[in-house]
Amino acid sequence: MKFNKYHIVPELKKSLEELGFKKPTDIQFKSIPQILSGQDILAIAQTGTGKTAAFAIPLISMLQQNKHREPEQNVKAIVMVPTRELALQIENVFKELGKYTDIETISLIGGVEIEPQLKKLEQGVDVLIATPGRITDLVHKGHLNLKKIDFLVLDEADHMLNKGFYQDIKHLLQFLPRRRQTLFFSATIDENIKDLAYALVSKPVRIQISPKDPVSKNVDHSVAYVAMDDKRFFLERVLKEHPDQKILVFVRTKVRAERVFKAMERVDIKTTTLHGDKEQEDRFAVLEDFREGKIKVLIATDISARGLDVKGVEYVINYDLPDVAENYVHRIGRTGRGNNRGNAISFCSEEEKPILQEIETYLTQPIRIMSILKTEYEETLAISEAHGNDWRSLIKEAEEAPKLKKKKRK
Repeated sequence: MKFNKYHIVPELKKSLEELGFKKPTDIQFKSIPQILSGQDILAIAQTGTGKTAAFAIPLISMLQQNKHREPEQNVKAIVMVPTRELALQIENVFKELGKYTDIETISLIGGVEIEPQLKKLEQGVDVLIATPGRITDLVHKGHLNLKKIDFLVLDEADHMLNKGFYQDIKHLLQFLPRRRQTLFFSATIDENIKDLAYALVSKPVRIQISPKDPVSKNVDHSVAYVAMDDKRFFLERVLKEHPDQKILVFVRTKVRAERVFKAMERVDIKTTTLHGDKEQEDRFAVLEDFREGKIKVLIATDISARGLDVKGVEYVINYDLPDVAENYVHRIGRTGRGNNRGNAISFCSEEEKPILQEIETYLTQPIRIMSILKTEYEETLAISEAHGNDWRSLIKEAEEAPKLKKKKRK
């Protein structure tokens, strides 16, 4: 079934056509008709399957058809998300899809000036996107009346629970109206998520998209066995071999992100970092530069693995393997999106081999091994060492500096 056959408003069909939406993904095909018919939804689907459009399309259509606003109803639909970055992404999706409609959408996030956002909220909006913590704050300060909402959406529900929002969401239950339509989306499901879901939804239609291979078929993924101390040289080589391609590099910690950034800077490779220590405005600026292609290489921690939607990421490089096997899928889901092909390369050191085994067990298949001949391995190190600004020479300089100072004093 094509989008132009759905019973949605003409303004939405026009934007879908312009954006190149022709046929729905599995989650969209199964969710959209049920949402349009007024059903609550409990949907389990992996990242990159088109979950945002699965709820945005029917919501925009229904809100456009019924523009009437009840007294004291300053918001019609609430979308809860785990992160500020995801809130902004979803806001952009609503604005792109709804550009020919009268739908007003805002995301309320921390780290930016709040007064203009609150003023707009008081005037009335159709869709509000925020984290559970932000919504709780708005309710307690009297800026938001949840009793008047018509729709409640929880996106990336499992990630919200992982970030400690369980109690916030449970607390908000008392402020929600009984008569509402609830759409619950999660990549995974366990007892905690079930407990939360069934506290929110009423006689839901359960939709589960569980491909045998959780990794997108559009992604070619492989692993290279590289010593921990040699990873920077192999990253340098990959980046220099693909200078015009958009590449997302994942590392385990914020400290590692900055170290890798410095390592690439010393060999004249321009990169930028994204992690929790950056100010919110800096994080927005970094993402925007990466989206627009001003920066081709983004080094990020797992804060960016979930929900990050950047068009045209040709390569995902797991500089460090993730601590949790499931995060491997979330990471490489940033490439090979839609009809585009993508590549995922993982660097695996000796100490990371048990993690690789866990990942392969989770995927129920082995990851293709990139065989590196001893001569190729040595050549990669030699090329970098010949640069003069390589890490080994810098370490050597640092070690020799105190000796030189002593000699000068003598």
